[in-house]
Amino acid sequence: MDKIKLTIDNKPVEVAKGTTILQAARQVGIKIPTLCYMNLEGMGVENRPGACRICVVEVEGRRNLAPSCATDCTEGMVVRTTTPKVLNARRTVMELILSNHPKDCLVCASNGDCELQDLAATLGIREIRMVENAAFSTYRKDYSFSLKRDMDKCIICRRCESMCNDVQTVGALGAINRGFTSVVATAFEQNLSDSPCVFCGQCVAVCPTAALTRTDDTGKVFKALADPTKTVIVQTAPAVRAALGEEFGLEPGTLVTGKMAAALRRLGFDKVFDTDFAADLTIMEEGSELLGRIGGFLNGDTSIKLPIFTSCCPAWINFFEQNYPDMLDQPSSAKSPQQMFGAIAKNYFAKKSGIKREDLVVVSVMPCIAKKYELTRNEFSSDGNRDVDISISTAELASMIKMANIDFMSLPDEDFDHPLGESTGAAVIFGTTGGVMEAAVRTAYEVFTGKTLERLEFKELRGFEGIRTASVDFNGTAINICIAHQLGNARKVMDGIRKGELSFHAVEVMACPGGCIGGAGQPYHKGNASILKARSQSLYREDAAKPLRKSHENPYILKLYEEFLGQPMSELAHHLLHTHYFDKHHKI
Repeated sequence: MDKIKLTIDNKPVEVAKGTTILQAARQVGIKIPTLCYMNLEGMGVENRPGACRICVVEVEGRRNLAPSCATDCTEGMVVRTTTPKVLNARRTVMELILSNHPKDCLVCASNGDCELQDLAATLGIREIRMVENAAFSTYRKDYSFSLKRDMDKCIICRRCESMCNDVQTVGALGAINRGFTSVVATAFEQNLSDSPCVFCGQCVAVCPTAALTRTDDTGKVFKALADPTKTVIVQTAPAVRAALGEEFGLEPGTLVTGKMAAALRRLGFDKVFDTDFAADLTIMEEGSELLGRIGGFLNGDTSIKLPIFTSCCPAWINFFEQNYPDMLDQPSSAKSPQQMFGAIAKNYFAKKSGIKREDLVVVSVMPCIAKKYELTRNEFSSDGNRDVDISISTAELASMIKMANIDFMSLPDEDFDHPLGESTGAAVIFGTTGGVMEAAVRTAYEVFTGKTLERLEFKELRGFEGIRTASVDFNGTAINICIAHQLGNARKVMDGIRKGELSFHAVEVMACPGGCIGGAGQPYHKGNASILKARSQSLYREDAAKPLRKSHENPYILKLYEEFLGQPMSELAHHLLHTHYFDKHHKI
């Protein structure tokens, strides 16, 4: 590999050809401020348009300042990052950005976690010399089920566009026009809800201001908790326990399962349950469906469509319905764990507890803001009453705990309530990429072969590569599996299957980086892959510590079938726990 030698602030640096000045500076510990630049380490995602000009540096022999994020190093280059000319330019650029930015910092959704505000402080901006009271543009605020856009706060960094188009290949956002009329618009200038947006929220996760934010439903939850006529129960997704602690100063990957349960009780929920219970239930239904299809295929039934696709991720399902309507019969018909829990809560737990369906409020705590959209789908309700009433994110739960003045760190560890709080290790790994498939394999193997599975860790299904393939031996029968996370990778797999170039029995897809652990409802990981890996490892640790690690061994799941559902894929189970999909291709 060709090497290039240069100096940055009088420090000698040797880098590979093609390295930018910004990357070279970071290699030797020199910090250059950035705003539009974004690098999702280990995921092949880098946004470096050089648009904001905050990262400018002085290069000897060059008349103009150079954007360090978009300028490659050259042999013998001499770079200075802190000259008066550089510092003055950065401050001027920041003042110009702020002069055209709303002044509602105290009530802004990004208050306390705003990159623009932090950078202004770093640059020592204490007044704006530009036209401070200039009339702002009056873009209409765009609210969807899951997120909202306030384009008055957009600084045209184009990070959202990079995520939406390059990483997720959704194509809902894009920059149009130039100069003062430039704006990041939705496709065909529609509302988000009418655009190709799948509500994955990865645009929200990278926005440095509050131009894109998740919707806040904490007020709805507090209102329900204060209503004496309602019984309010809560379910918590597996990935939440791996990230909630970050909001209270704990290291990424610190499990706070017990403290989370305790905090939810202090908030006033009548029952604290676990979505992991429904994840075990999902494996029973989805696993049975998988085995049914594979069995029929192996017996020569040419009507069987393989591969079967997982259906736990609502953003993936939205993406699938929009882009692959010709393959609608291939995803598993099993509902997501969130929706399975809601169906069981409203039809089994409510009856068992003597509560009217309309008096039971089901709240979910999710790492995913697409779940806010998912619960609004008409097929997930009965006579207008939703199976899940409200969904809040991990970050929203942290906000509620802080608002209630609960000392989270001093809480004792408490258990979930029964019967919908018991789960196995297979359920908790649903929160990381590859986890759904590994959980399914643990159960499917034993049902398919009739033998006990001794090896529970399927390392070949784990990892962070965007697309992974593996062949699992089911006692002489090779089951070919594919796992993809991030929708751009899913598109590659789907196009290969559609063209007949790829062949699998089962495919797992998660829309977000790392799976649910990287969801837009989590504390923002800022592109740090080590945070995602720490969260993932914590879920595998919880799995390993569980006394039961196969979904079909969960005694409360077995009791649910015995008392209520009958057996997996029964008529009642299919009615309550399964769904169907729609051709939404016309939408785009």
